[in-house]
Amino acid sequence: MDKVLITRRTLSIDSARRAVTRPDCGGLCVFAGTVRNRNEGRRVSRIRYTAFEAMALRQFRAIAAEARKKFGVRAVYIAHRVGMLRLGEASVVCAAAAPHRAEAFAGCRHLIERVKKLAPIWKEEFTDRGKKWVNRDR
Repeated sequence: MDKVLITRRTLSIDSARRAVTRPDCGGLCVFAGTVRNRNEGRRVSRIRYTAFEAMALRQFRAIAAEARKKFGVRAVYIAHRVGMLRLGEASVVCAAAAPHRAEAFAGCRHLIERVKKLAPIWKEEFTDRGKKWVNRDR
């Protein structure tokens, strides 16, 4: 079963791993995106994420279904933080499990790329030059 969530709480890679661990899957891949200290030549101090949560969760479920169909993924975890995040904190965690590693890697990459492209989640960056809304499709 897939697990998708949007939360203000700290994201856990262990929770993602546990959510997708299955006896029929020998490949498990986890990706975590974290807040970095620089972007486009600016020093970043923190980031705020906002989301249209109901729509984002629907999109996460659709993305999980795509990964199952395209890559044979058998379990998916997608979690995204909202609110203010400090440097080093995870903003998004995706995990995919499949019978073999190639499918798990491909499925996990698909999850994060589609989340970044399609989910109605917005990122506001606080830098040494003020604050700015940022295109998340990077």
